[in-house]
Amino acid sequence: MPFAYYNRLSSARKRTYRQSDSIVVLALPRGIRAKDLVMGLRAALLDANRPETERASQRLLDALVAGYAVSPLRARVLAQRPADGDGELHGLYEPEVKPLPRITVWMRTAARRDVVAFKTFLRTLIHELCHHLDYELFKLPETFHTEGFYKRESSLVHELLREESSQAPVSGDLW
Repeated sequence: MPFAYYNRLSSARKRTYRQSDSIVVLALPRGIRAKDLVMGLRAALLDANRPETERASQRLLDALVAGYAVSPLRARVLAQRPADGDGELHGLYEPEVKPLPRITVWMRTAARRDVVAFKTFLRTLIHELCHHLDYELFKLPETFHTEGFYKRESSLVHELLREESSQAPVSGDLW
């Protein structure tokens, strides 16, 4: 079921929306061992270490874009989320930033300035990566928040968290 704004889209944009909506799984790229990357990101965030959280975010994004064989992008982690009357901004994908597209995420809530929960931070980072992948991997002319988009995001976050919690390597794999 399309979101309400679907009816206001042009025919071409509706086609893009439907194409996006039809892609519901985003698996972890083959050969990516994300356990240490995700654990490093978790540790940096829990330490409230903004520079290290940014570096850990960049390492994870670098591994994922390499695995998907798409163009690189830059991670930027800022301290406190901006807020207005409509709520807080969690993340931002800026494809037009040069020399590389940029993902910005914030590590503290706007009102209480608490460090955000790790799963929330990871989901936001992956959400913004999914916008990049819409253009680069799926070759969509536009990126929409569709049910398929959210399913892709959730499937990749689930894979990353499963990787982090795995205790032993898969048979034949080395850590």
